[in-house]
Amino acid sequence: MNLPIKKGSIAVTVAVLVLAGSAVYALQASSIPASRLINPDELLKILQSSTGEKPLMIQVGSHVLYEQAHIPGSEYIGPGSSGVGLQQLRTRVEALPRKKFIVLYCGCCPWGHCPNVKPADDTLHALGFTNVKVLYIPDNFGANWVDKGYPVAKGQ
Repeated sequence: MNLPIKKGSIAVTVAVLVLAGSAVYALQASSIPASRLINPDELLKILQSSTGEKPLMIQVGSHVLYEQAHIPGSEYIGPGSSGVGLQQLRTRVEALPRKKFIVLYCGCCPWGHCPNVKPADDTLHALGFTNVKVLYIPDNFGANWVDKGYPVAKGQ
């Protein structure tokens, strides 16, 4: 079946695809500003320090990943890429002061492909939180936390 192509329709199609690609990119972890990131070694120093405020640590990836290994003391909220996970995040933080130190992390896959941390980070900032960091996990949680010998907890 041959469909007639109107002049300019290819340009419109390309423009739509570019915009759709931009929307997907906007949800990727790699679009989080560097000022909002914290490296694993920096977080470990904060967690091991006897002084200073300890962050509320929230894992926004899969429950299976959380059960296998997570940062001790962190809470599982649900995937940041799902409406249910983001609603659970909103519910968890609603009563907290907007200056509360919060660290989000996932570690499901390489940083540039993580669908979970960016929506969670955006949600907290939209709610007015000003002291949020996202744990920069370039490869995955196993390689960039567990394999380095950093502390982990398992199970619920």
